[in-house]
Amino acid sequence: MQRVLVVDDDETVRDVVRRYLSREGYQVLEAGTGPDALAVFRAERPDLVVLDLMLPGADGLELCRTMRAEAPVGVIMLTALGLESDRVVGLEQGADDYVVKPFSPRELTLRVARLLERLDPPAPRSVPEQRLTDGDLIIDTEARTAHRGDVPLGLTGREFDLLVFLVGHAGRAFTRKELLERVWDWSFGDDSTVTVHVRRLREKIEDDPSQPRRLVTVWGRGYRYDREP
Repeated sequence: MQRVLVVDDDETVRDVVRRYLSREGYQVLEAGTGPDALAVFRAERPDLVVLDLMLPGADGLELCRTMRAEAPVGVIMLTALGLESDRVVGLEQGADDYVVKPFSPRELTLRVARLLERLDPPAPRSVPEQRLTDGDLIIDTEARTAHRGDVPLGLTGREFDLLVFLVGHAGRAFTRKELLERVWDWSFGDDSTVTVHVRRLREKIEDDPSQPRRLVTVWGRGYRYDREP
């Protein structure tokens, strides 16, 4: 049974989320403060954390960074801070998704399910080409490694999947929504996560991330991967 840790100082919010997630078969753990959340996380190692950002005794962003540094775990931030800049900051600190209060418990449950599916995906129906190359960029899809020359890029799983998809569809532009759905099979995600991961990829594959030549922005559309001439 997959376990979800719900962290919120509002007992009513925790109760509503617990009831919805329990009905879907998840084991729900709860915490109302930052220190309690970290203690439960370290003792139980949940598969996913639903995390309020504004907690007594801790900063939610710092708590997210700490959890992600200690163990692989999915994180959905649940907060009243709904500006795009707030969402981008949360995603940059390691969150996988961002839900703004007031929220639909049913939608949150669907996002939990989708994220857990992505974290533990079924075997793919088709296997992509094992080796993709572009100039000094070398990608091994079976080993899930990427290098520039002899230098490993150290990509996260999500960064790797995005890079493989874009290189495999070089020359074609995709919207952020299309990338969410086609790369991560995520219909309910915040498309700001694509912006964050594109920026991270540029820092690793571009000579000058501020002037990208490979992973370019297509204004009014989204992003495109251009192969080296």
